[in-house]
Amino acid sequence: MSTYDPAALECLAAIVEEGGFERAARRLSVTQSAVSQRLRALEAQVGTVLIVRSRPLRPTAAGQLLLKHTRQLRLLRADLERDLHELAPSSAAGLREEERVSIAVNADSIATWALPALGELVRQGLPLEVITDDQDFTHEWLREGQVLGCVTTVRQALRGCRVAGLGAMAYIAIAAPAYLEANAPRGLTAHNFHELPFIAFNRKDDMQREFVAKAFGLRRVSLRQVFVPSSEGQVRAVLAGWGLAVVPRLLVEGLLEQGQLVNVLPAHAPAIQLYWHCWNLESEVLDTLTKALQATAGRALTQH
Repeated sequence: MSTYDPAALECLAAIVEEGGFERAARRLSVTQSAVSQRLRALEAQVGTVLIVRSRPLRPTAAGQLLLKHTRQLRLLRADLERDLHELAPSSAAGLREEERVSIAVNADSIATWALPALGELVRQGLPLEVITDDQDFTHEWLREGQVLGCVTTVRQALRGCRVAGLGAMAYIAIAAPAYLEANAPRGLTAHNFHELPFIAFNRKDDMQREFVAKAFGLRRVSLRQVFVPSSEGQVRAVLAGWGLAVVPRLLVEGLLEQGQLVNVLPAHAPAIQLYWHCWNLESEVLDTLTKALQATAGRALTQH
């Protein structure tokens, strides 16, 4: 079996993660010519093209496999650095910035409970990269080998991975009191929801439609939507009178108590179950990540 140059593997990862040769060169503190030479040498060793020179750049199937291998090497290095630091604190140099440990977490979890769970690891020096996506799609980052773990709604463990339940996050529909009084004084109903704009994360976000459909027993729902790709941004948009939004109750409890927001359907608060998936590897970093996320989720989320 071939042994691949770690510098060439990190070069491949930098090209994909930074989105180009020039930015990869800046990250690695080498010339753009050196980046191209390392990639060509790696492609020659593998015997196939690893990067599709398109816009944006994307890895081939072989490139994806090597990217996954590179991230596993980063994880092994992270474990080694933690062990060295425990044995001889002055001898551990720590992970380089380009050797980031990446996980995918849905935006609502980032806005509520996930960052406190990760804080201690970051303070200990782990160069963590948190990638955000819709909770129904974060597992695709793990499936493609782009991250070592993800928070998702998918229950079934992915191939080569292990899964742990985190708890359920309750969602509610909110509006600003003045907006509701002016536009829907009788509240949200099966007759007026299609007239009111709903603020969603992006075009993949089905939360608003699913919430309304279940609330009123409808099979198919069409909504007027405004897109704001941030959980906190959606709340600010609601406060500014842009319309309604369906958000985690955890995110707005204080604003509800202060009367700045109104729960427009208090009898309807569906709970979305979340799971943590990660590679099925023996790793202290992975185990620590898993325990930290489970502990904080256990306090913040509803447990069944």
